[in-house]
Amino acid sequence: MPLTIATWNINSVRLRMPIVERLLVEQAPDVLCLQETKCPDDLFPFDAFRRLGYGHIAVHGQKGYHGVATIARRPIEAIERRRFCEIEDSRHLSVRFTAGDTSVLLHNFYVPAGGDEPDPVINRKFRHKLDFVAEMNAVRADTDHASASVLVGDLNIAPLEHDVWSHKQLLKVVSHTPVETSSFEAMREAAGWVDLMRLNIPHEQKLYTWWSYRARDWEAADRGRRLDHVWSSSNLVPRFAGYDILRDARGWDRPSDHVPVIARFDLE
Repeated sequence: MPLTIATWNINSVRLRMPIVERLLVEQAPDVLCLQETKCPDDLFPFDAFRRLGYGHIAVHGQKGYHGVATIARRPIEAIERRRFCEIEDSRHLSVRFTAGDTSVLLHNFYVPAGGDEPDPVINRKFRHKLDFVAEMNAVRADTDHASASVLVGDLNIAPLEHDVWSHKQLLKVVSHTPVETSSFEAMREAAGWVDLMRLNIPHEQKLYTWWSYRARDWEAADRGRRLDHVWSSSNLVPRFAGYDILRDARGWDRPSDHVPVIARFDLE
Protein backbone atom coordinates (compact mmCIF):
# COMPACT_ATOMS: atom_id res chain seq x y z
CA MET A 1 0.00 0.00 0.00
CA PRO A 2 1.31 3.48 -0.81
CA LEU A 3 1.72 6.25 1.74
CA THR A 4 -1.21 8.66 1.42
CA ILE A 5 -1.22 12.30 2.48
CA ALA A 6 -4.44 14.33 2.39
CA THR A 7 -4.73 18.11 2.51
CA TRP A 8 -7.97 20.00 3.16
CA ASN A 9 -8.97 23.51 4.12
CA ILE A 10 -11.83 22.54 6.40
CA ASN A 11 -13.07 26.04 7.33
CA SER A 12 -13.58 25.22 11.05
CA VAL A 13 -12.63 21.76 12.24
CA ARG A 14 -15.15 21.62 15.08
CA LEU A 15 -18.04 22.77 12.90
CA ARG A 16 -17.22 20.28 10.16
CA MET A 17 -15.99 17.34 12.21
CA PRO A 18 -18.73 15.05 10.78
CA ILE A 19 -17.37 15.39 7.25
CA VAL A 20 -13.78 15.08 8.46
CA GLU A 21 -14.80 11.79 10.06
CA ARG A 22 -16.44 10.75 6.79
CA LEU A 23 -13.20 11.43 4.92
CA LEU A 24 -11.16 9.39 7.38
CA VAL A 25 -13.58 6.45 7.33
CA GLU A 26 -14.02 6.37 3.56
CA GLN A 27 -10.47 7.25 2.43
CA ALA A 28 -8.28 6.39 5.46
CA PRO A 29 -5.28 8.56 4.53
CA ASP A 30 -2.12 7.91 6.52
CA VAL A 31 -1.71 11.62 7.20
CA LEU A 32 -4.25 14.43 7.09
CA CYS A 33 -3.22 18.09 6.91
CA LEU A 34 -6.00 20.54 7.75
CA GLN A 35 -6.02 24.29 7.24
CA GLU A 36 -8.25 27.05 8.59
CA THR A 37 -9.06 24.99 11.66
CA LYS A 38 -10.24 28.14 13.51
CA CYS A 39 -9.58 26.48 16.84
CA PRO A 40 -7.21 27.19 19.73
CA ASP A 41 -4.98 24.25 20.57
CA ASP A 42 -6.68 23.40 23.87
CA LEU A 43 -10.10 23.05 22.17
CA PHE A 44 -8.97 20.93 19.25
CA PRO A 45 -11.09 17.72 18.96
CA PHE A 46 -8.24 15.32 19.79
CA ASP A 47 -10.53 12.58 21.12
CA ALA A 48 -12.59 12.38 17.95
CA PHE A 49 -9.47 11.73 15.88
CA ARG A 50 -8.08 9.22 18.35
CA ARG A 51 -11.30 7.21 18.28
CA LEU A 52 -10.80 6.83 14.53
CA GLY A 53 -7.25 5.56 14.94
CA TYR A 54 -5.44 8.84 14.38
CA GLY A 55 -3.52 9.10 17.61
CA HIS A 56 -0.64 11.30 16.47
CA ILE A 57 -1.61 14.96 16.27
CA ALA A 58 0.27 18.24 15.95
CA VAL A 59 -1.62 21.53 16.04
CA HIS A 60 -0.93 25.22 15.58
CA GLY A 61 -4.16 27.07 16.16
CA GLN A 62 -5.80 30.22 17.42
CA LYS A 63 -9.29 31.30 18.37
CA GLY A 64 -11.64 31.97 15.47
CA TYR A 65 -9.14 32.38 12.65
CA HIS A 66 -6.56 30.54 10.55
CA GLY A 67 -4.89 27.51 12.16
CA VAL A 68 -3.33 24.32 10.83
CA ALA A 69 -3.24 20.74 12.13
CA THR A 70 -1.51 17.54 11.02
CA ILE A 71 -3.07 14.25 12.08
CA ALA A 72 -1.59 10.82 11.48
CA ARG A 73 -1.96 7.12 12.10
CA ARG A 74 1.82 6.87 12.50
CA PRO A 75 4.22 8.64 14.88
CA ILE A 76 5.05 12.19 13.86
CA GLU A 77 7.44 14.66 15.41
CA ALA A 78 6.48 18.33 15.43
CA ILE A 79 9.46 20.23 14.06
CA GLU A 80 8.45 23.84 13.61
CA ARG A 81 5.60 26.32 13.87
CA ARG A 82 7.05 29.11 11.80
CA ARG A 83 5.97 32.73 12.15
CA PHE A 84 5.71 34.75 8.95
CA CYS A 85 5.79 38.52 8.52
CA GLU A 86 6.30 38.91 12.29
CA ILE A 87 2.64 38.00 12.83
CA GLU A 88 1.41 35.28 15.16
CA ASP A 89 -1.40 33.89 13.02
CA SER A 90 -0.92 30.11 12.93
CA ARG A 91 -0.33 29.50 9.24
CA HIS A 92 2.47 26.92 9.23
CA LEU A 93 3.31 23.61 10.85
CA SER A 94 6.00 21.11 9.92
CA VAL A 95 6.32 17.55 11.15
CA ARG A 96 8.70 14.70 10.44
CA PHE A 97 7.93 11.01 10.11
CA THR A 98 9.47 7.87 8.68
CA ALA A 99 8.03 6.07 5.66
CA GLY A 100 9.94 2.96 4.62
CA ASP A 101 13.58 3.99 4.42
CA THR A 102 12.84 7.71 4.02
CA SER A 103 12.57 10.49 6.58
CA VAL A 104 9.85 12.84 5.36
CA LEU A 105 9.60 16.48 6.40
CA LEU A 106 6.00 17.56 5.81
CA HIS A 107 5.04 21.25 5.70
CA ASN A 108 1.38 22.23 6.19
CA PHE A 109 0.62 25.79 5.01
CA TYR A 110 -2.29 28.22 4.99
CA VAL A 111 -1.28 31.25 2.91
CA PRO A 112 -3.23 34.49 3.49
CA ALA A 113 -6.16 35.01 1.12
CA GLY A 114 -5.22 38.63 0.43
CA GLY A 115 -8.54 40.45 0.59
CA ASP A 116 -10.44 41.74 -2.41
CA GLU A 117 -8.35 44.56 -3.89
CA PRO A 118 -5.15 43.44 -5.69
CA ASP A 119 -3.19 46.55 -4.81
CA PRO A 120 -0.58 46.26 -2.04
CA VAL A 121 -0.51 50.03 -1.58
CA ILE A 122 -4.15 50.37 -0.55
CA ASN A 123 -4.84 46.82 0.67
CA ARG A 124 -2.68 45.71 3.61
CA LYS A 125 -4.06 42.15 3.34
CA PHE A 126 -2.74 41.87 -0.20
CA ARG A 127 0.61 43.30 0.88
CA HIS A 128 0.72 40.70 3.66
CA LYS A 129 0.04 37.92 1.15
CA LEU A 130 2.85 39.01 -1.16
CA ASP A 131 5.26 39.35 1.76
CA PHE A 132 4.24 35.93 3.08
CA VAL A 133 4.96 34.27 -0.27
CA ALA A 134 8.31 36.05 -0.43
CA GLU A 135 9.25 34.63 2.97
CA MET A 136 8.35 31.15 1.78
CA ASN A 137 11.56 31.28 -0.27
CA ALA A 138 13.29 30.28 2.97
CA VAL A 139 11.34 26.99 3.12
CA ARG A 140 13.55 24.81 0.97
CA ALA A 141 12.93 21.30 -0.31
CA ASP A 142 15.13 18.72 1.41
CA THR A 143 16.71 16.39 -1.14
CA ASP A 144 19.49 14.30 0.39
CA HIS A 145 19.67 10.52 -0.07
CA ALA A 146 17.85 9.58 3.14
CA SER A 147 15.28 12.36 3.46
CA ALA A 148 12.66 14.12 1.40
CA SER A 149 10.18 16.96 1.75
CA VAL A 150 6.50 17.45 1.01
CA LEU A 151 4.63 20.75 1.16
CA VAL A 152 0.84 20.84 1.10
CA GLY A 153 -1.94 23.21 1.96
CA ASP A 154 -4.28 25.97 0.97
CA LEU A 155 -1.79 28.26 -0.74
CA ASN A 156 -4.55 30.60 -1.97
CA ILE A 157 -3.02 31.13 -5.40
CA ALA A 158 -4.07 29.50 -8.66
CA PRO A 159 -0.84 29.93 -10.61
CA LEU A 160 -1.58 28.57 -14.09
CA GLU A 161 -3.99 29.63 -16.80
CA HIS A 162 -6.17 26.55 -16.44
CA ASP A 163 -6.12 26.54 -12.65
CA VAL A 164 -9.11 28.89 -12.87
CA TRP A 165 -12.39 28.77 -14.74
CA SER A 166 -11.53 31.89 -16.78
CA HIS A 167 -7.97 33.15 -17.03
CA LYS A 168 -9.06 36.35 -18.79
CA GLN A 169 -11.80 37.25 -16.32
CA LEU A 170 -9.72 36.50 -13.22
CA LEU A 171 -6.52 38.34 -14.12
CA LYS A 172 -7.56 41.19 -11.82
CA VAL A 173 -9.06 38.95 -9.13
CA VAL A 174 -6.99 38.13 -6.03
CA SER A 175 -5.55 34.59 -6.24
CA HIS A 176 -4.81 34.79 -9.98
CA THR A 177 -3.26 38.20 -10.57
CA PRO A 178 0.07 38.25 -12.42
CA VAL A 179 1.96 39.66 -9.43
CA GLU A 180 0.79 36.72 -7.31
CA THR A 181 1.24 33.96 -9.85
CA SER A 182 4.69 35.07 -11.01
CA SER A 183 6.10 35.48 -7.49
CA PHE A 184 4.49 32.20 -6.42
CA GLU A 185 6.01 30.16 -9.25
CA ALA A 186 9.38 31.88 -8.86
CA MET A 187 9.39 31.02 -5.15
CA ARG A 188 8.42 27.39 -5.79
CA GLU A 189 11.11 26.86 -8.39
CA ALA A 190 13.85 28.70 -6.47
CA ALA A 191 13.17 26.65 -3.32
CA GLY A 192 13.37 23.37 -5.25
CA TRP A 193 9.72 22.32 -5.06
CA VAL A 194 7.95 20.24 -7.72
CA ASP A 195 4.24 20.89 -8.38
CA LEU A 196 3.04 17.29 -8.23
CA MET A 197 -0.54 18.03 -9.21
CA ARG A 198 0.63 19.25 -12.61
CA LEU A 199 3.43 16.72 -13.00
CA ASN A 200 1.61 14.41 -15.41
CA ILE A 201 -1.45 16.54 -16.12
CA PRO A 202 -1.42 18.74 -19.24
CA HIS A 203 -1.46 22.44 -18.42
CA GLU A 204 -4.45 22.78 -20.75
CA GLN A 205 -6.58 20.58 -18.47
CA LYS A 206 -8.70 22.38 -15.91
CA LEU A 207 -7.94 21.57 -12.26
CA TYR A 208 -10.00 22.94 -9.38
CA THR A 209 -10.02 22.35 -5.61
CA TRP A 210 -12.25 25.28 -4.54
CA TRP A 211 -15.71 26.48 -5.49
CA SER A 212 -17.18 29.64 -4.00
CA TYR A 213 -20.07 29.57 -1.53
CA ARG A 214 -21.54 32.47 -3.52
CA ALA A 215 -22.64 30.28 -6.43
CA ARG A 216 -26.25 29.12 -6.20
CA ASP A 217 -25.32 25.87 -7.91
CA TRP A 218 -21.55 25.43 -7.62
CA GLU A 219 -21.56 22.20 -9.62
CA ALA A 220 -23.50 23.54 -12.60
CA ALA A 221 -21.56 26.80 -12.69
CA ASP A 222 -18.23 24.99 -12.13
CA ARG A 223 -16.36 28.25 -11.61
CA GLY A 224 -13.52 26.73 -9.64
CA ARG A 225 -9.90 27.50 -8.82
CA ARG A 226 -6.92 25.33 -7.85
CA LEU A 227 -5.97 26.90 -4.54
CA ASP A 228 -4.81 23.72 -2.78
CA HIS A 229 -1.44 22.27 -3.68
CA VAL A 230 0.86 19.29 -3.22
CA TRP A 231 4.59 19.86 -3.75
CA SER A 232 7.61 17.67 -3.08
CA SER A 233 11.37 17.66 -3.28
CA SER A 234 12.68 16.36 -6.59
CA ASN A 235 13.87 13.05 -5.12
CA LEU A 236 10.25 12.07 -4.41
CA VAL A 237 9.10 12.51 -8.00
CA PRO A 238 9.99 8.91 -9.02
CA ARG A 239 8.01 7.68 -6.01
CA PHE A 240 4.94 9.82 -6.59
CA ALA A 241 2.03 7.51 -7.45
CA GLY A 242 -0.70 10.04 -8.24
CA TYR A 243 -3.47 11.91 -6.45
CA ASP A 244 -7.21 12.34 -6.20
CA ILE A 245 -9.25 15.52 -5.92
CA LEU A 246 -12.39 14.54 -4.00
CA ARG A 247 -14.76 16.84 -5.86
CA ASP A 248 -17.84 15.10 -4.42
CA ALA A 249 -16.93 16.42 -0.96
CA ARG A 250 -18.03 19.89 -2.07
CA GLY A 251 -21.57 18.49 -2.03
CA TRP A 252 -21.39 16.86 1.41
CA ASP A 253 -23.50 18.13 4.28
CA ARG A 254 -22.37 21.60 5.47
CA PRO A 255 -19.26 21.49 3.25
CA SER A 256 -16.11 23.52 3.13
CA ASP A 257 -15.65 25.52 -0.05
CA HIS A 258 -12.43 23.52 -0.57
CA VAL A 259 -12.26 19.78 -1.20
CA PRO A 260 -9.65 17.26 -0.05
CA VAL A 261 -6.70 16.33 -2.20
CA ILE A 262 -5.07 12.97 -1.48
CA ALA A 263 -1.55 12.28 -2.77
CA ARG A 264 0.01 8.83 -2.98
CA PHE A 265 3.70 7.94 -2.65
CA ASP A 266 5.44 4.57 -3.08
CA LEU A 267 7.35 4.82 0.17
CA GLU A 268 6.22 1.78 2.16
